[in-house]
Amino acid sequence: MSFEDMLNKVAARHDELRDALSAGGLDAQTFARHSKEYADLTPIAEAAAELRKARAERADLEAMLADPEMRELAAAELGELERRLPELDRRIRVLLLPRDEADEKNAILEVRAGTGGEEAALFAAALFGMYQRYAVLQGWRFEAMDVNETGLGGYKEAVASITGRNVFARLKFESGVHRVQRVPETEAGGRIHTSAATVAVLPEAEEVDVQIDEKDLRIDVFRASGPGGQSVNTTDSAVRITHLPTGLVVSQQDEKSQHKNKAKAMKVLRARLYELERSQRDAARAADRKSQVGSGDRSERIRTYNFPQGRVTDHRINLTLYKIEKVMNGEALDEIVDALVGADEAERLADLR
Repeated sequence: MSFEDMLNKVAARHDELRDALSAGGLDAQTFARHSKEYADLTPIAEAAAELRKARAERADLEAMLADPEMRELAAAELGELERRLPELDRRIRVLLLPRDEADEKNAILEVRAGTGGEEAALFAAALFGMYQRYAVLQGWRFEAMDVNETGLGGYKEAVASITGRNVFARLKFESGVHRVQRVPETEAGGRIHTSAATVAVLPEAEEVDVQIDEKDLRIDVFRASGPGGQSVNTTDSAVRITHLPTGLVVSQQDEKSQHKNKAKAMKVLRARLYELERSQRDAARAADRKSQVGSGDRSERIRTYNFPQGRVTDHRINLTLYKIEKVMNGEALDEIVDALVGADEAERLADLR
């Protein structure tokens, strides 16, 4: 289907929905479904109308070029219009791209220490803090759900729930292995060490998205423990849930209430199962969650944070920023996210042609 055919199809469907909604007589479910579709198509229909208007103006201006008295004015306006048209065209093509059904969802963030021992755990904690500060700057709510500390300030793993507008759409490209190069505080010789942490960003699933049968779950309760193995709770409030069909295991011990820990663990399990289903439906995505985040080895990296040089490099789009402190405090992370979103749009636009 050509670009023009797609625009005509959208315009016709938009008019059809408008007429149906205006006529009334729809049941509540159909009205809600039509209203959502109409709202989704409205930005495309409006942009297409703007494009058609601009094209009509261009035709008028080109005709005016034949008039000696109007030629100079028409040429100036035509030049400005010619600059606007490609951007209008691109905006519509982006709007026409198939939408990721999960883009508007909240997200579950998981950060784990990879290769590098305690330095990797310290870096995992720094990444977790980076995303927390970024969430605050975006106006999102960041809730730490499970943090497994090393006792020296590092995190073996940490899980958080992030809620707000377009959370998954903005953070989904953060999944992968993040590598750090820096001199550890414990390094007397000043040598640069390389270590890694893995990040997984999963769309938060509602109960309607994933049906979980209770008979498919094994739920174990145990006594929560803190860094170094010391007990931090005198009751068996920690919860471990195993999803038997897939083998996925989720543990939660941050809350003193067994009921609250179970609810949080189910939230994470639901997100992992939803991502697994998405991966299986879409061959372009990772086949499962393990391949999404990699093994944590230093060589499998999407981004490198080089502290001695003050730079952050995203290897997927060859973007380097020499503002590592601003990235780590969340301020400049938007520059990387914007570039990744733009690169994804450009790649998908190229596939449409």
